[in-house]
Amino acid sequence: MTGGPREEKPIDGSGTARARCVLAPNPSLMTLDGTNTWLIAEPGAASAIVVDPGPDDEGHLTRVRAAAEQNGQRIEKIVLTHGHSDHSAGAARLAELTGATVLAVDPQHRLGAATALALGDTVRAGGCELLVIETPGHTSDSVSLLLEADAAVLTGDTVLGRGTTVIAGDGNLGDYLGSLDRLRVLAGGRSLRALLPGHGPLLADPAVTLDYYIEHRAQRLAMIEAALDAGARTVKDIVERVYVDVDQALWPFAEWSVRAQLVYLDERGALPPGAEKPRELYRLPGAIAPACAAAPGRSATPTSGAAGSSRAPRSRPAPC
Repeated sequence: MTGGPREEKPIDGSGTARARCVLAPNPSLMTLDGTNTWLIAEPGAASAIVVDPGPDDEGHLTRVRAAAEQNGQRIEKIVLTHGHSDHSAGAARLAELTGATVLAVDPQHRLGAATALALGDTVRAGGCELLVIETPGHTSDSVSLLLEADAAVLTGDTVLGRGTTVIAGDGNLGDYLGSLDRLRVLAGGRSLRALLPGHGPLLADPAVTLDYYIEHRAQRLAMIEAALDAGARTVKDIVERVYVDVDQALWPFAEWSVRAQLVYLDERGALPPGAEKPRELYRLPGAIAPACAAAPGRSATPTSGAAGSSRAPRSRPAPC
């Protein structure tokens, strides 16, 4: 991922031989172009798996079902990468439309499934197998899914197609860093060819993307530590020092990132005397993850989109 900005292919309809994206019509600063709903099936199979049905939008859910039916497939299983509403809110309605079971880590999101998703579980349907990889950090219930037949991983909000994610209210930066390392090992060991994210375009160079994510987190943490060494003691003080080149309208997002990093340092006994110790990160109804800092070759900015567009405008430095 070097050089200048590159043209992105349309997200809707993108994918691999066994995974097709159906883009939800919920673009925003927080969701980029919208939520990527993934339809997984072996070509010619009679059934399919849906990963992250997205918002409770009747038109979108009808379109997801129609996409399967056009291929002669019945949606047999619905899998959630995590419980945020932009990924999960449509699950119950899609299950009602199709008779599918809903599998998730969090029991409040399961329907017709007796057990939770857990490390090493394999979800089978549509002639395909999805291996569950525990990737907590963005949220406590986040998982990724290895589609080994396509050498691809569905990453939910752990890795985004454009930018990086924030740590949600029940997430943890230490867990997140561990998840990135786990995915990086997987990318090398399995020779992955694609990451299929919950938002943004397909990523065709998993190892480079994950190296960037890991490096970006290390750099940002070093900046926070430098601000603390220079005397900053509150979230506000740190944001004003570290994010001076970021539009102040985006500083609330920067505060989320700083809080997660202060919690991380506090857990390791690395906060200096007098530094603020956040009791929690942030709480938003049905919280979802903004994209905060773009990978090399892409603009490092939060993004917003307009309905029907396959790309979201990018224009400002990023707060994560």
